[in-house]
Amino acid sequence: MGNLDAQQPAIAPPSTLEPPSRPPSAPSQVAAWLARNAVDSLPHGGLEAKLVESEREDRPLRVKLGIDPTSADIHLGHTVVLRKLREFQELGHLVVLIIGDYTARVGDPSGRVVTRPMLDPAEIEANARTYQEQAFKVLDGPRVEVRRNGEWLDMAMVDLFRLARTATVAQLLERDDFAKRYAAGEPITVLELLYPLMQGYDSVEVDADVELGGTDQKFNLLLGRDVQRAYARPEQAVLTMPILPGTDGERKMSKSLGNHVGIAEPAQEIYGKTLSLPDEAMESWYRLLLGEPARAGTGPRDAKRALARRLTAEAWDEEAASRAEADFDRRFVENLPPEDVPEVEFGADGRVVHVPAVISEVFGGSRSQARRLIAQGGVRLDGHVLGPEDQDVDAERLDGSVLQIGKRRWARLRARRKPT
Repeated sequence: MGNLDAQQPAIAPPSTLEPPSRPPSAPSQVAAWLARNAVDSLPHGGLEAKLVESEREDRPLRVKLGIDPTSADIHLGHTVVLRKLREFQELGHLVVLIIGDYTARVGDPSGRVVTRPMLDPAEIEANARTYQEQAFKVLDGPRVEVRRNGEWLDMAMVDLFRLARTATVAQLLERDDFAKRYAAGEPITVLELLYPLMQGYDSVEVDADVELGGTDQKFNLLLGRDVQRAYARPEQAVLTMPILPGTDGERKMSKSLGNHVGIAEPAQEIYGKTLSLPDEAMESWYRLLLGEPARAGTGPRDAKRALARRLTAEAWDEEAASRAEADFDRRFVENLPPEDVPEVEFGADGRVVHVPAVISEVFGGSRSQARRLIAQGGVRLDGHVLGPEDQDVDAERLDGSVLQIGKRRWARLRARRKPT
């Protein structure tokens, strides 16, 4: 597949993605600079050797990243590796972005204790289009070659036999997650055992010089070297990047865990979710997402606000970040409703209206759930907390008022009366 039409706004302008000064030109120094914030650079001297080869042959390195479109969005955790790819691009190298439309059908077993459910091909295709668009919010489009591994993994049985001979079962069971499941007597399917081989074969097909991934991908990336060797191809160098903690500050950022920040989410969501980050995780976010520490002498509150503003501006722009910050302050500091509160009609056939019925009609859920929210102090009307005695109020009081449920749901009420 050819290059994509890169019309998406960049997540950061090139000036912010480049280092304060260009890295030295000697291959050994360039390799050290590229690996400066990586966890592993394998094998020792491998990246330097690839850079020497690139210089000698006067060609860009082919730097590979594979992404399985198992969900609809790319989140900030993905951008840690994407930013490293952008650094390779800034040095003149070519990124080979593999959309794993076939490997997604298997599902990467990394970190899994059970077999992933098989996704519907239509869902994979829809996710693949989204992934491509969002990756170009970080990467420089003209220096990306986009491929789908369905181009070569839809192979004849004889070719699958050849691929399966490139590794032993004992070798595959050395994987930490496989080893744990095997020791615990948990099932491991043959299909899952094939996944690392399929990823390795991607490197054969695209002639990868370097492959990047998170630390959870280390086994797969190194096995790719074995697969390349079995097919008489030069073996790739490997860089593994740190894993970004999610908004809970502890677990890996993941949509399935609900602790992610999507790079295509509304600016208000990116800003607000970032401010929910525990203080102890800020250092990791600054280092992995901005490449620098918080400004010296800045307190946790101001450092977090600066982080939220930077990330929101990179995903959208400075104007959107300013609006998101103002909206957050309006809603959570000044306890005022957002400026764009949606108007919603409610039934008002009599003088007195039952508030739980209005809540159920406007926001969904049952009336009993609405009564519990009121009892817990989770419902406000024009900023005033409703109590158990406010179950029934005059329709005139509700008409034009702003109803708030929790911290994030608002509606301006308009009475809908039967025609006379």
